[in-house]
Amino acid sequence: MVGISTRYEGGLRCRATHGPSGTTLVTDAPVDNHGKGESFSPTDLVATALGACMMTIMGIFADRHGLDLAGMTAETVKEMSAAPPRRIAALRTRLTIPLPADHPQRQALEQAAHACPVHKSLHPDIDAAIEFVWTG
Repeated sequence: MVGISTRYEGGLRCRATHGPSGTTLVTDAPVDNHGKGESFSPTDLVATALGACMMTIMGIFADRHGLDLAGMTAETVKEMSAAPPRRIAALRTRLTIPLPADHPQRQALEQAAHACPVHKSLHPDIDAAIEFVWTG
């Protein structure tokens, strides 16, 4: 179990502190929702968590199998719903993996991305498509 403390600082800005490490981050409401857009919005952090989680789970698999995924990237595009209620409608991610498309561990790495806990926690109404680009 991990604790995260969040404090509302006013002006639609929050500061969150990660209990175990003490690391802090700031969120700001986006411009299209009355904010200044000067930092990640709370829903941006969901998109960030998704990409980082998929790469972390793939990295765990890679480490166990002696694979080097250094330089792998995730680009996640977040789309908010047009109609109320305001919610995340889509989180489409492109993972670029520095291995050849015919790599023998390709299927296992793709399965690892799909097994990420953040991906598994998303509501089924969210379009959470993953595109894999193999560049090695």
